[in-house]
Amino acid sequence: MKAFYAEEQKRHDPKAFLSSGAPQPNPEQPERVERLLAGALSAGCTIERPRNHGLGPVAAVHTPEYLDFLEHIYARWQRIEGASAEVIPNIHPIARNGSYPASAVGQAGYHMADTACPISGETWQSALWSAWSAVDAAEAVISGVPAAYALCRPPGHHAFADVASGFCFINNSAVAAQVLRKQSARVAILDVDLHHGNGTQGIFYARPDVLTVSLHADPVRFYPFFWGHADERGEGPGLGYNFNLPLPRKSDDAAFLEALEVAFQRIRAFSPDALVVALGLDAFEGDPFGGLSVTTPGFLRIGEAIAKLGLPTVIVQEGGYLCDELGDNLTAFLTGFGGKMR
Repeated sequence: MKAFYAEEQKRHDPKAFLSSGAPQPNPEQPERVERLLAGALSAGCTIERPRNHGLGPVAAVHTPEYLDFLEHIYARWQRIEGASAEVIPNIHPIARNGSYPASAVGQAGYHMADTACPISGETWQSALWSAWSAVDAAEAVISGVPAAYALCRPPGHHAFADVASGFCFINNSAVAAQVLRKQSARVAILDVDLHHGNGTQGIFYARPDVLTVSLHADPVRFYPFFWGHADERGEGPGLGYNFNLPLPRKSDDAAFLEALEVAFQRIRAFSPDALVVALGLDAFEGDPFGGLSVTTPGFLRIGEAIAKLGLPTVIVQEGGYLCDELGDNLTAFLTGFGGKMR
């Protein structure tokens, strides 16, 4: 399987985030790349460097106001006397349909939903190369390969059209889906990350051409809390094109695979021309976030099951944090998927 990754993606190196009000080391570390690369290579992937695609594919799913913010906010932040080394918001609007602040501090609050996505001098370029990896993977699938893997880091599925959150800045899965739309009338996104893909849901919530399906830990007591509930079905023309399957905490392989079959039923009813898999490996039983209990053999079975859909597929890396088995879990998924694709 072709895989796409650029070294620039390692340069984003966030230092901290707040968890339950306490500063903690940020788990979205560059070392994730080394583990994931090893896992992709073990699965037989060939690693290719993506091309610089400019802002076009990113601007197709994000607002110009937001992209201008991401590109320039770090330099503006550094001009504030006494500011933190990374851009971290300290105020958020309770509504976002009014005036737009002129100050860097106000815009940080407007465009950053939480404290888990600090912006440094390297963040913008790392996020762009991450997105371009997804673009190249989608273009490879358009060109005729049955599946391609985008090693996207930083991840993307918590990024809305104009908001960063949850370690995410540019929504790589949404970018890939939009690229696939150039050839495909209908695209499905299947998100199997531990956390609900709230940004992806938000981007496509009013659209009937992209079906969004997410399996994740029940958000009633788990991040992202405010999104990912079963009654969120879409709105306007997109009503009925969003499908959430929240799972009880510590759900195991059997429960995850059972929910996956329900997801497949909805995807088949949509009859997509192509599929994006937002691949989170943080559903693993030993992941630092500890929300679900999928095993390494479970990821093999998940890969096998998704491959049986028989759709041209872009696999976009989302979560999965530092633990000894991170690379093994990716190998298992890609091996299972590739075995059933042959």
